[in-house]
Amino acid sequence: MSTLQIGLAIAGGVVLAAVVAHGAWSSRRNAPRQARADEPLPEPTDAVREPTLAEAQTEGPAFSLPTIAKRPMLDALIDVIASIELDEGDVVSGEAALAALPPTRRAGSKPFAVEGRNLATMVWEQPVPLQRYNSFQAGVQLANRSGALNEIEYSEFVVKTHAFADAVGGTPEFPEMLDEVARARELDQFASAHDAQLGFTLRALNASWSPGYVQQAAARLGFVAGVIPGRMVLPASVEGLPPVLVLSFDSQAALAEDPAQSAIREVALHLDVGQVDRAEQPFERMRQAAVELAKAMDGAVTDDLGQPLNNQSMDQISTELATLYDTLEQRDLAAGSVLARRLFS
Repeated sequence: MSTLQIGLAIAGGVVLAAVVAHGAWSSRRNAPRQARADEPLPEPTDAVREPTLAEAQTEGPAFSLPTIAKRPMLDALIDVIASIELDEGDVVSGEAALAALPPTRRAGSKPFAVEGRNLATMVWEQPVPLQRYNSFQAGVQLANRSGALNEIEYSEFVVKTHAFADAVGGTPEFPEMLDEVARARELDQFASAHDAQLGFTLRALNASWSPGYVQQAAARLGFVAGVIPGRMVLPASVEGLPPVLVLSFDSQAALAEDPAQSAIREVALHLDVGQVDRAEQPFERMRQAAVELAKAMDGAVTDDLGQPLNNQSMDQISTELATLYDTLEQRDLAAGSVLARRLFS
């Protein structure tokens, strides 16, 4: 072999080695960032979830703030209420009342409920065993995120209420349908104009992230993993209430056979304003979480359309939210209250 051939062979070997090394470097550079082995991943838990209405009224607070006042489920502010009177002196057991309830608690897309006046406490409550009731009332919600109560749903409410009243030996009295449907439309218009759901998107600037990397970074800020893959939540200060914030990413990445090799380039932060008490300072915590995650994970904070969010934009959102909170409170629908959580659902 000539000196030229040997030189070419050596040069070719050097080039090949450089190509292989560059490929390995590029592969490492583009591989999803991994969770630290010395820091445990948050375990999935179902402890943080949105409670049912019954639970929201009976569960006590785990911390001092904020507190949700206990109140009957039905409220004339957002419900159509029909009274069901029994004959004088008649009482109905909780067991009989429960047996008389319809199999479904909805009229169309609207929640339907029955309350009884407890003979011992004279307090309105959902019927429970071992108690006795001397009067009842049935209600259907005027509006929710499915829209306003319509004539068909009102008619279904009437049918369900009549069936319950017949079973317990009571006589129902209903408000005028057209008046209530008009009231439902007015409430729906107000709710639609004041229903705020905010979203930030955190986008990777360079290397992508693995699910474990995202979970570890979010866990440092107080987020916990829920039972839904690709979802983490920041718990409220009161046990059983909806989470303050929701962080989500591609569920398919979390469900992959080897999640460590799943590449995530976007993480979403979500705040459902009507569901969270103002005292939790949800937007301030959302803003802080977005900034800290972006710094820790080498990402950029944008809106849903990919436009960068700067301090000026966030300050404007904060100002607008303060006005929204004030408006809801003036309407007796303070964010995070039982009524607001029902209306904005």
